[in-house]
Amino acid sequence: MLPKSKIDRINKLSKKSKREGLTDKEKVEQQALRREYLDAFRSSMKTTLKGVTVVDPNGNDVTPQKIKNERSKDLH
Repeated sequence: MLPKSKIDRINKLSKKSKREGLTDKEKVEQQALRREYLDAFRSSMKTTLKGVTVVDPNGNDVTPQKIKNERSKDLH
């Protein structure tokens, strides 16, 4: 995930944007930080999903093939 300092900066820019508006430079910084945050979140979520196994009530592995394929990519 992102360092706390960057998350704090995102929050600070958001509050300032609502209060008084941002300069053009701050808008660019805010967009870059948001993009970085989303990329980190998506990466983390993909890693989490690769570790998930779905089991039906009968104990059968019914994990979607797409997730199984992603796991096998990491092994090769």
